[in-house]
Amino acid sequence: MQLVVARIGRAHGIKGEVTVEVRTDEPELRLGPGAVLATEPAETGPLTIETGRVHSGRLLLRFEGVRDRTGAEALRNTLLIADVDPEELPEDEDEFYDHQLIDLDVVLTDGTGIGRITEISHLPSQDLFIVERPDGSEVMIPFVEEIVTEIDLEEQRAVITPPPGLIDESEAVVASSRDEEEAPGSAGEAPKGDA
Repeated sequence: MQLVVARIGRAHGIKGEVTVEVRTDEPELRLGPGAVLATEPAETGPLTIETGRVHSGRLLLRFEGVRDRTGAEALRNTLLIADVDPEELPEDEDEFYDHQLIDLDVVLTDGTGIGRITEISHLPSQDLFIVERPDGSEVMIPFVEEIVTEIDLEEQRAVITPPPGLIDESEAVVASSRDEEEAPGSAGEAPKGDA
């Protein structure tokens, strides 16, 4: 199975180093010297990591055969893809690979079905489950311990305890109908009461 582990950013310096946006929880395993990675677009790779270091909180990589800034800039926005055994699990039991989470059923603690995870969005602050509901609409659920209380791979489900309003569309409908009722008053009608 192939997983995207990083995206190449800007060139750094003049000796072929690039910044990378890490998309794996195990960069030391996936992005270490000697790692050979497939790429998207495919014609850019495969790329072999020659060196890696952290500079000002960012991971910098140099690839074999890339010796100058021009070569490094040519790699910008390339996705780095690692081959991963589908049976392999992360070292930490509370971590999961995206492929383990895709297609899990999302349910409330009482068993009420919410939908199915179709995508994982990796944001700087947190990860989000993109959940497709039975009616075809989507809802985004933050993948944080306070909301996602259990991931059960055997039962193929994610149990959530969402805060009010996260998945309850009736609250949004009530708020919008209230806004519509108030709209005439804000369109130039004199307010009731002391004038």
